[in-house]
Amino acid sequence: MPSSSQWVAFLVASILFIQVPGPSLLFTIGRALTVGRREALLSVAGNAIGVTVQALLVAVGLGAVVAASATAYSVIKVAGAVYVIWLGIQAIRHRREAREAMGAQRAPLSPKRGHALRVGVVVGLTNPKTILFFVAFLPQFVNTGAGHVAVQMALLGGLFGVMAVCSDSMWALLAARAREWFARKPGRLDTLGATGGVMMVGLGATMLATE
Repeated sequence: MPSSSQWVAFLVASILFIQVPGPSLLFTIGRALTVGRREALLSVAGNAIGVTVQALLVAVGLGAVVAASATAYSVIKVAGAVYVIWLGIQAIRHRREAREAMGAQRAPLSPKRGHALRVGVVVGLTNPKTILFFVAFLPQFVNTGAGHVAVQMALLGGLFGVMAVCSDSMWALLAARAREWFARKPGRLDTLGATGGVMMVGLGATMLATE
């Protein structure tokens, strides 16, 4: 297992990385602004599952394949970016329905409970930069002398996922609270839903444009 100093270094580095605004954080805030607290938290959980699966793939060596293959990287990047853009467009198109659903105390745009969770999983799985981060990041905190390198990397990846859930959930709750404040006037909520949708479209476009 990693040494105590490696664990501490990993925790500090992970906290710093998670707090840097990136696709996961912007996606979380966008979901909270467009579909509310419960759906955003489910999306956070799903995103963490997707990220953790990526870490497990890196632990068994598959992540290096994606990192080394320009084609695989591009396919995953485009799939994730297009999906996020589609979610943003849906949020903009259905912003009025979101306001009406909130007034009726039901979650908009997600008729099935597992929908938000699946959305988060897809976004987490299709973020290729996270795979590249894990490929370069996790091995630095592995105690090679202790053996079981894949197990150590899997544990580190799982811990990273837990930390990401805690951080993203906090941001989701803050964004959802802001959404409730805007909801005091119906027109504000329409604007906010559109803003969240535009944010996700912009995020997807940035993912596509970034080399």
